[in-house]
Parts: sequence; C-alpha cells; structure tokens
Amino acid sequence: MISADAIRGYIDLMVLSILTSHPSYAYEIAKTITEVSGGEYTIKQTTLYSAVKRLEGAGLVRPTEGTSETGKPRTYYHLTPQGRTHLADKLTEWESTKALVDRFVEGVH
Repeated sequence: MISADAIRGYIDLMVLSILTSHPSYAYEIAKTITEVSGGEYTIKQTTLYSAVKRLEGAGLVRPTEGTSETGKPRTYYHLTPQGRTHLADKLTEWESTKALVDRFVEGVH
C-alpha cells in the first residue's frame, strides 16, 4: 500500500490525467484511481474534493451539472484547454523528477 504522504504531490496530476479521456464525476475518479493503482492507493473523498476544487479554482477543470444513467444528479468535471497545457507541463516535470530520483535510488557513484 502506498502512503498518502508519498502520493500527495501527484493527486492533481492523476486527476487531470483521468480527465483527458472523458469528463467524470468524483466517485468515478476515485474508483479509477483505485483501479489503475491496482488497489495500492485509495484516495479519500475529502482529498479528492479538495483537489477538484483547487483545480477548478485554477481554471484547469470545469464543472457541469448532469445526471447519471440512473437519473441521479452528478457534477461532471471536464479538462479545460488550460488544464491540458498544465498537464503536459506537469508530465514533463514528472519525467525529470523521476529521472533525478532514479539516479539516487540506483546508487550514487
């Protein structure tokens, strides 16, 4: 199981990545995170809602009201053009971060 502390800085990246394929609502985003992680990480609803609100405030996602297949009202989140640009920048940053940490993990010579 991956600790929440280890993943905290990457929640926004995960949410934005999920929204690239289609708009989604909070429960579906949380379910996708658990599924993609193979059960190694389960996001708390409060953490997810904080992230979505932060992304919305930054103009990276846009909420729209909709209904589920069962007729329940849902708020769907859409990735904005600014969100796509931000995600691309963050993915580049992630690759650089990962490469740097790998140098230490693989051994300092």
